[in-house]
Amino acid sequence: HVEMKDGRVEKITADRMISAVGVQGNIEGLGLEALGVKTDRGCVVIDGYGKTNVPGIYAIGDVAGPPMLAHKAEHEGVVCIEKIADFPGVHATDKLKIPGCTYCNPQVASVGLTEAKAKAEGWDIRVGRFQFAANGKAIALGEDQGFIKTIFDKKTGQLLGAHMVGAEVTELIQGFVVAMNLETTEEELMHTIFPHPTLSEMMKESVLDAYGRALNA
Repeated sequence: HVEMKDGRVEKITADRMISAVGVQGNIEGLGLEALGVKTDRGCVVIDGYGKTNVPGIYAIGDVAGPPMLAHKAEHEGVVCIEKIADFPGVHATDKLKIPGCTYCNPQVASVGLTEAKAKAEGWDIRVGRFQFAANGKAIALGEDQGFIKTIFDKKTGQLLGAHMVGAEVTELIQGFVVAMNLETTEEELMHTIFPHPTLSEMMKESVLDAYGRALNA
């Protein structure tokens, strides 16, 4: 029995059901309006350190907006407290460098800009792709369906984004997250030695493909 927004109740008969209602931060009844804390579409507006527009009030996690992920909330908490404590060297949270992982089958993982978003923002880009079917480890595991896609700024070689679908990509994505945080270029990734046989080799192959140099395509 499903109750609709207008109060109607509908009956649905099915063998299986998936509940995918999404996540929403709970900011109701906290007195934010009375304090003048700025909100936007049900989320508290913060800067990269968790600071709101009201001095002394900070927010992290789901109430502070998307992406609503546990690792994002944990990192925001550390950055927020370090900023409050005036910890030396604290860096603001950069949402573009937060990995997104979907634990389905096949797995999905990404970080940074999509190809469409990069184009929309005016980047002149190079795009590399590599299929799981051309990777020995993936074939040996019986997991040869999937791909890795990398997006670079054509002028500087800056890694703008990486997107993956396939076995264990929720583990592999962190390699690109580290690379983006270190401001790694395509040249540095090309000269990095990846162990063989591993799924991670596909990461390098995708980079090579963006520059027309893939070895095992």
